[in-house]
Amino acid sequence: MEFFHDVNIDFLGKKWCFLAFSLIFSVAGVLSMLFWHGIPWGVDFRGGTLVYVKFSHTPDLGTVRAAMDRAGLRDPKIQSYGQAANNEVLIDLAQKETSEQALDRGKIQIIGALETNAPAGKQCGAANTSSGACDLNNASSLTIKNYLMDKDPLHLGSDDQKYTAQAQAIVDYRDKTMGGVLSSMDQLKNSSADPVAVAVLNDGFFLSDFGVRNVEIVGPQVGGQLRQQAGLATLYSLAGMLVYLGFRFEWIYGVAAVVTVFHDTLITVGAFSLTKTDISLTVIAAILTLIGYSNNDTIVVFDRIRENIKLMRREKLSDIVNRSINQTLSRTILTAGLTFLTVLALFLFGGEVLHGFSLALVIGILIGTYSSIAIAAPILVAYQEWRMERGKRPAAITSKGR
Repeated sequence: MEFFHDVNIDFLGKKWCFLAFSLIFSVAGVLSMLFWHGIPWGVDFRGGTLVYVKFSHTPDLGTVRAAMDRAGLRDPKIQSYGQAANNEVLIDLAQKETSEQALDRGKIQIIGALETNAPAGKQCGAANTSSGACDLNNASSLTIKNYLMDKDPLHLGSDDQKYTAQAQAIVDYRDKTMGGVLSSMDQLKNSSADPVAVAVLNDGFFLSDFGVRNVEIVGPQVGGQLRQQAGLATLYSLAGMLVYLGFRFEWIYGVAAVVTVFHDTLITVGAFSLTKTDISLTVIAAILTLIGYSNNDTIVVFDRIRENIKLMRREKLSDIVNRSINQTLSRTILTAGLTFLTVLALFLFGGEVLHGFSLALVIGILIGTYSSIAIAAPILVAYQEWRMERGKRPAAITSKGR
């Protein structure tokens, strides 16, 4: 299947336009990483605490931030998460300490800050709640069980197993049926828990307007190791490409491919910096995927150039390269277009968890396809012209046997 027949677009004639386009986006990304937003490492790489919070109403991010400030939590990242109708907020708190106690303290501080508006409220641990009311929306099944055993509304004595089942029924109804947040104690009447056990909760619990759905904690040392490993993985992949293409074609082909992939990676990371989108482990996986994808597209063009060099020995290399790009244009549009549609659907409908991963793929596929034509091929021609100016034969771009 071909989209075009006998195409004759002068791609190399537009190389300065391509260069200007690449320079604009590359320089913008570099300036953003160096002076504006930096590299937006996610919690996977810098360490910290992520708390996913669901509210019973549309959350006011300004109010949430003010609560964090009152609790002494400076510069947390607060953003809406998921669909607007879900009323979910993601709170990202950077942690400098490395101990598990210090990291867990971040979660406790965030919950405490959000509970400051709740009257007579306190954070509840595993112990009973006789000394004050606890937030039922953020109480664990163990806390509820201990309270029920202390009050013994079902007159079961020390029957730990039955009260454990009652507490678990309450937590399951809250988390699975009500999405993690109860707005009224009366809602528990629809749960499978005993009504007598539910009724006694009014004396020891209150309901805040939020519930913590999930907490992710990563130590700074672990994040630093992951950051180093991600950088090494990227460098190793580039080195492997250089060696492979140098062996498969000639060394200049390998250099052109590595420069092209570096160009693609720089623009992709720069886009994340400009949009202040966190770079997580899944984003690094997407970037490594793009290195392979861009490399594959570049090799297709290079392979056609090598074949045409054998058939068109008397023609200028620039004409051969233009012919080769035009001959592979249908294949490039077909494969890149289908792949792009797939990742675009992933970006639009994949949800918040896959947002960074799919965004990297969307940007990378567009830039990777563009660079195979606009960056890699002109490097070969530029190398030949440089060799000719020095009065030497451009041996590095002659055809090499399969």
